[in-house]
Amino acid sequence: MALDFAERLIIWYKNHRRVLPWRETRDPYKIWLSEIILQQTRVQQGLPYYKKFVAKYPTVRDLAQAPVDEVLRLWQGLGYYSRARNLHACAQMVVDGFDGKFPDQYEALMQLKGIGKYTAAAIASFAYHRKVPVVDGNVFRVLSRVLVMEQDIANSKNFKFFFEASKLLMPEKESDLYNQAMMELGATICTPTKPACLLCPVETFCLAKEQGRQLNLPIKLKKVKVRQRYFYYLVIQKNDQLLLGQRGPKDIWQGLYDFPLLTSEHALDEAALLNQLEETYQLKKDTMAFELSKPIKHLLTHQKIEAQFIHIKSDFKGHIAEDIYQYYNHEEVESLPKPVLINNYLKENYL
Repeated sequence: MALDFAERLIIWYKNHRRVLPWRETRDPYKIWLSEIILQQTRVQQGLPYYKKFVAKYPTVRDLAQAPVDEVLRLWQGLGYYSRARNLHACAQMVVDGFDGKFPDQYEALMQLKGIGKYTAAAIASFAYHRKVPVVDGNVFRVLSRVLVMEQDIANSKNFKFFFEASKLLMPEKESDLYNQAMMELGATICTPTKPACLLCPVETFCLAKEQGRQLNLPIKLKKVKVRQRYFYYLVIQKNDQLLLGQRGPKDIWQGLYDFPLLTSEHALDEAALLNQLEETYQLKKDTMAFELSKPIKHLLTHQKIEAQFIHIKSDFKGHIAEDIYQYYNHEEVESLPKPVLINNYLKENYL
């Protein structure tokens, strides 16, 4: 079964694959870059970023030598900013520890910052032709359906079962094409809710199709708990300058710049908001004139954020930590790396 399955899959891939720039290269740097960008990101959204990064940083040395703020600014809008910080740190590890050359072994690649089992396998397979399975969300789904694997894919302990199952199906030759084909099948044919079984090149091998269980697989038991939060940003302007500060370590937006912030687990009415501003920033209610924006919803994987911007219209006489916040002019604000929520507000109101 394994050989026939792989052969059909590879033939289909050669004839139907999407043409993407990282598939036209064996450069481990570009393959690594594409894989990091495409984590949690659709190809359509990630492709322009890949092109921007390759143009700005043609080699891993160029990326390693770039200021981290510049890398974050280029990444702006992709979200999951820890990926960008790890990208920069990993580039420096490759330059400092490996003379600018990515290791060619799966185990060695996993020692690099931000590179896990999937990315290490992708680099080893696509750049160096190592026979190692690449198992991402698409491959989990294909294997679950073809073999009716009922292990919970949200449980990291079950990764080994899918890894070994894919290894058994993998051919001796063109193992890299097999990996690409498995991923492509999951992305374009064996999709989560509307699998195109009639177009599938390996439909006859699919036990889930035979049993009518395609939509019941894969099994994913862990549910993400989404937290509701309310953000109130303080927009303080002095002449043509705005007050912004850099977010600290262990923060979802670490290294990015935003306005002074009040957070709450519930919505604040005007009286409660004024009390919070007085308590946190020593702003006097009777001397402060401000304008409150309409609520803006911003969805993250684990958080639902409802943000409002408080534009201070009078002279600011409160207390702000000067070691964190400072005033930036129009050009400086434009160049700073910012969360997309802040960037969109600035585009609409200032930039």
